[in-house]
Amino acid sequence: MLIVMDRSATPADVDRVVETAGRMGLKAHPIPGEQRTAVGITGNRGTVEPTAFEDLPGVLEVIKVSHPYKLVSREFHPDDTIVSIGGVPVGGTRLVIIAGPCAVESLEQTVTIAREVKARGAHLLRGGAYKPRTSPYAFQGLGEEGLKILAAAREETGLPVVTEALDTSSIDIVAKYADCLQIGARNMQNFELLKAAGGSASRSS
Repeated sequence: MLIVMDRSATPADVDRVVETAGRMGLKAHPIPGEQRTAVGITGNRGTVEPTAFEDLPGVLEVIKVSHPYKLVSREFHPDDTIVSIGGVPVGGTRLVIIAGPCAVESLEQTVTIAREVKARGAHLLRGGAYKPRTSPYAFQGLGEEGLKILAAAREETGLPVVTEALDTSSIDIVAKYADCLQIGARNMQNFELLKAAGGSASRSS
């Protein structure tokens, strides 16, 4: 459910909607906009009567949201999501290029590639400090040394760094050096890693 507030609604009116939702055992998510505020309501297990909110001061309209993922629906969040990575806005209509070596192997190699990709218009530098391989005898990446090299390449070129975290134990060390944590396809259902990555983002913001 989405509660659209009138343009003249006051902060107290919004707080009243939030409090009403709380008394009903629901979660309220205020969504400030340029012209008016909306309040997304989640947590209902059945139908919520709109009359509980329609008669509150400052409420313009109550909209039922049928999408299963309400918080990312256009009703809850009509504007494009723009994420800043090291000062580079990602999202919307602007094309952002991320480029770099598959594996970080040396300072000279990484800085040389970083200079080249920047000269060709890339906005972010991507390189792997941790490289999982099928064979235990193959090159597995430089680990923290590779992260330090990526940081040096950022210092040299100004390109923000994107690099992969493979497991929960590497999240903090990768976040220490990188501007953006990459989660690979193999880890798309590694929920503990995803939660750790999200927690890292909230700690650094």
